Amino acid sequence: MNPSMCCAAVGIVVGAVGAVMAAEPAAQAPPPWANKDLKAGIIGCDTSHVIAFTSLLNSHPRWRVKVVAAFGGGSADMPGASMKRVEEYTRTLRERHGLEIVESIDELLKRVDVVLLESVDGRPHLAQARPVIAAKKPLFIDKPFTAGLADAREIIRLAKEAGVPFFSCSCVRFQPEIAKFRKDPGVGKLTKAQGSSPLHIEPHHPDLFWYGIHGVEALYTVMGRGCVSVSRKVEGDVDYTTGVWRDGRTGVFRGVHKGSHLPLVKVWGREREADSGAVNYDYTGLCETIAKFFQTLEVPIDPLETLEIIEFMTAAQLSKERGGAEVKLEELRK
Repeated sequence: MNPSMCCAAVGIVVGAVGAVMAAEPAAQAPPPWANKDLKAGIIGCDTSHVIAFTSLLNSHPRWRVKVVAAFGGGSADMPGASMKRVEEYTRTLRERHGLEIVESIDELLKRVDVVLLESVDGRPHLAQARPVIAAKKPLFIDKPFTAGLADAREIIRLAKEAGVPFFSCSCVRFQPEIAKFRKDPGVGKLTKAQGSSPLHIEPHHPDLFWYGIHGVEALYTVMGRGCVSVSRKVEGDVDYTTGVWRDGRTGVFRGVHKGSHLPLVKVWGREREADSGAVNYDYTGLCETIAKFFQTLEVPIDPLETLEIIEFMTAAQLSKERGGAEVKLEELRK
C-alpha cells in the first residue's frame, strides 16, 4: 500500500482538492485564539500530508497560520515510500501553493515562526527536531513520533529543557467520532476498548509504528495513559496486542493484515458496548488543532501520553520476539 496514503489505510480519503473544498468563507472572523499571523514551514516532503495540510491551513486564513516554505528531506533507503515522492510533492507545493523550497533546515528556520515535521520516516525525526528546538520554534511532529523509544525520550528531554512546546499524533485522534469516546464512552463504566487499523509493516520500523500507529492512537484517545503490561498474539490475519491498565481496564490494538479493520474503535462498559461506526474522515480537526497550538502554545496532548504510545508499541515488538509473553512497561523504563 502506498505509504503516502497512510491515512487512507484507515479509510481517510482526503487531499489537496478535498482540503480546498473545505475552505472557509473569507469573511469569517478569526477565532479568539488566532491573535497573530504566523509563518509555518514544513520539514520532509515525502508524504501526502504536506499537500493536504498546506491546503487546509492556507485555505483557512482566519486561523492566521500560513505555510510558506518547505525542506524536502527524504530517506534514500526507502525509495518507494519516501525519496521518490519528494520531487513530486515539492513541485506541487511550489507550483500550486507558492511555497519556497529551501535546501536545508537551517534555511527553513530563518523564514518561519513554527514548524511541521512531516517526514514519513520516523528515524530522522530526532535529528530534524534538534535544530527546531534549538531555534525555539513550536513544533508539530507527524506520526510516527519516532522509530524507537530512545529517540522519543530524547526529543521530550530536549523540548522540556529548552521550553519548546510540541505535540505528535496520528490524524485519527481528532476525528470527532473517535474523540467523543474519551469524553464519554456512553457505555457506563468503561472496562475495555479496542482500536483497529491495517497492519502493514515497514522493515525499518518496529511492526506497529508504520500503520499500526493509527489504531494504537485511536486506542489511547479513548484510554489515556496507564498501561502497565502488554502481550501480543496472532490469530490468522489479525494481530492482537492487549494491554492491561493500572485501573483494571483492558486496551486492545487490533492490527489487520488482510480484510476489513473496521470499526476503528469499539468500547465495552458495564451497561453496554458501542463502536465508532462510519467515520467521515478528513484532516480538518487535526489542522485546526495544529493552528490553535501554534497560536496559543497550549499543548493538546501530554508528551508523556505520546511516550507511552511508543512504549506500548515497543513492548508489543518485544512480546512478539518472546513468543507472546507479557512485557511490563516498567521493564522499558529502567
